[in-house]
Amino acid sequence: MLKVEKLVVRYGAVTAVRELSLEVGQGELVALLGPNGAGKSSTINALTGLVTPASGRIVLDGKDISHVRTEDRIRAGLTATPEGRHIFSNLSVGENLRLGAATRRDPAGVRQDIERFLSLFPVLSERFGQAAGTLSGGEQQMLAIARSLMSRPKLLLLDEPSLGLAPKIVARIFDFIGELKAQGLTLLVVEQNAKQALRFADRVYVVSSGTLRYDGPPARLADEHGLFNLYIGG
Repeated sequence: MLKVEKLVVRYGAVTAVRELSLEVGQGELVALLGPNGAGKSSTINALTGLVTPASGRIVLDGKDISHVRTEDRIRAGLTATPEGRHIFSNLSVGENLRLGAATRRDPAGVRQDIERFLSLFPVLSERFGQAAGTLSGGEQQMLAIARSLMSRPKLLLLDEPSLGLAPKIVARIFDFIGELKAQGLTLLVVEQNAKQALRFADRVYVVSSGTLRYDGPPARLADEHGLFNLYIGG
């Protein structure tokens, strides 16, 4: 579904991503792991169109989207839940969800999807009319994911879904991510929390200093010492 070929992202003289290639197949959950500053978020920004690659190609469903506008990428089926969640704090949970469907023109389908995601995240149903800024960090992350799903993506990019959350809440968030995978959604999950990401990953990429260090099955990363070496570039 997604193919990234020799992606290079630069900010002035700084190269954040160095000829990164990766693939995400239909129905897969692929994890992109690495330490802070490894180039993970720069990769997501290039995939979503927030930054323009210096070189390389981004192909979605056989179409080169390397220079397509962000809103057109959403219409093509690629949606991201950004690092830090970026919900609209002064709007209600329901209003945030409806904004996630802004590119759609099927009101009945939108209502059905809201009911579906309220069922998937019951706490959001309890907080439906509440200002999103009053939710806990974990509840805000659930809302951010549900809002992204309202666009009916073919591919959902999750950027650091565990960021700033307590360990028990992180486990719950990844349980939800596992449910989405079980329902057939294709996901690319960018994470520092390797243990949680590896629970559901079909394949794993590890990056360090913008360079790909590992590409393969999660089982080979079970040894924590080996994973640490990859993280520091050993």
